[in-house]
Amino acid sequence: MHIDLFGSMPLIVIWLALGAVGIALQAFVRNNTRLVFSYYAGTLVLTAALALVTSSHKGVTFEGMITMGGFANYFDVLFCGAGLLAMFAARPYLQRENSELDEYYTLLVSAVSGMMLMAHANNLLVLFVGIELMSISFYVMAGFLRTNIRSVEAALKYFLLGAFATGFLVYGMSLVYGATGSLQYDVIASVVASNATPFPALLAIGGVLLAVALSFKVAAFPFHQWAPDVYEGSPTVVTAFMSTAGKAAAFSAFIAVFAVMMPNTSTLTPQLQQMLAIVSAITMLIGNFTALAQTNVKRMLAYSSIAHAGYLLMGIVSNSGSGYAGITFYITSYVFMQLGAFVVVGILERGNEENLQLSDYAGLAKREPALAFVMAVFMLSLAGIPPFAGFFGKYLLFVSAIESGYTWLTIVAVVSSVVSAYFYLGLIVKMYFTESHTEHAPASSGLAGITLAVTTAATIVMGLFTSQLLSIFGTWW
Repeated sequence: MHIDLFGSMPLIVIWLALGAVGIALQAFVRNNTRLVFSYYAGTLVLTAALALVTSSHKGVTFEGMITMGGFANYFDVLFCGAGLLAMFAARPYLQRENSELDEYYTLLVSAVSGMMLMAHANNLLVLFVGIELMSISFYVMAGFLRTNIRSVEAALKYFLLGAFATGFLVYGMSLVYGATGSLQYDVIASVVASNATPFPALLAIGGVLLAVALSFKVAAFPFHQWAPDVYEGSPTVVTAFMSTAGKAAAFSAFIAVFAVMMPNTSTLTPQLQQMLAIVSAITMLIGNFTALAQTNVKRMLAYSSIAHAGYLLMGIVSNSGSGYAGITFYITSYVFMQLGAFVVVGILERGNEENLQLSDYAGLAKREPALAFVMAVFMLSLAGIPPFAGFFGKYLLFVSAIESGYTWLTIVAVVSSVVSAYFYLGLIVKMYFTESHTEHAPASSGLAGITLAVTTAATIVMGLFTSQLLSIFGTWW
């Protein structure tokens, strides 16, 4: 087997650091969480650096099953960065909950390694392994607060519904294999593009089943029901990570798979585009309209996350380079603004699910002006208000949909964005223009302050320098 060691370094390093060294470190060095935290933080930094160094080394390795460089390496950097920021936010939160264990950081890095495998996959079987590695880590992380019944319930719901989605994924893969004779992306692409399959119906059903499985991972309609309960019940720092990096990983797989399944020469493409367009529209509307009725901040952000999956699906529907570039930019900005918002929630949250109601944010600007400011930045960006990153991400996706002839979908997206402004701006009104009538303990951010500083700066900078960043992103494709 030919293995390109240089191009594979990001994957090799994180696998060795996780499986060969990390587990042994925890076996021989007991009760030293600071050492384990530092070790895994260094692992993510090293992996991200190697992804940058090898980004121009493009090709395939491991018998063509793994891609190297370009698009995949960009997502490596994003996943490692999100993992590092989530680790900084998690330490003070878990210490406050008396639940800081070495295993948490192992699971987080394990999830990152699965995400990287999803982005590097050039084979449906490799994609499956990556998805399951990420998902299993998330199942355990969702139930990490073992004495909290809501956390255990969230883990059980996520596991049961995740296993259900896995069935769709594997069945879809088997049908695609039966129709094309291969699990390799490039072979499937050539068969689909030439309409050479003797079983077109089999291929169409397989494509739909793959869309169903990936729709579950991004929490798109009608497979979104798990997200609010899981996001609300999971530890807030886990929700922050799984709702951002997990969604980014799922969309990296969505791009790779449907760029293969929807070549412009295929007779299958219009049907898949129409199906995804309808899913996108309903996802946006359901996510935002349901968020209007929420009084719990975590549930509001969960339904908001569903709506953002609908926006991102517009890039898949457009099936164009500009659409995929729009997804890349928007998912990057989304990781920062959504992660930052959940970190603020985690800092303010207290045991027994206190300070999670919208009413608890009344007068926050007077009590915690710094936290209120960064939360306002994240809310404005999520609402798509300039000059923040969220506005330009939506703009890129809207333009790509219009260019592909889906003007009606863009109109739905604009209406949906207007609706979302009500609850995003409503939270800002609560923080700045409503008086609090209850006593609140002062909040302490600790290492989470680093996460907030980075995410806030990124949300602002990505909005101010969009064109320059897009030109940089273009070099990764």
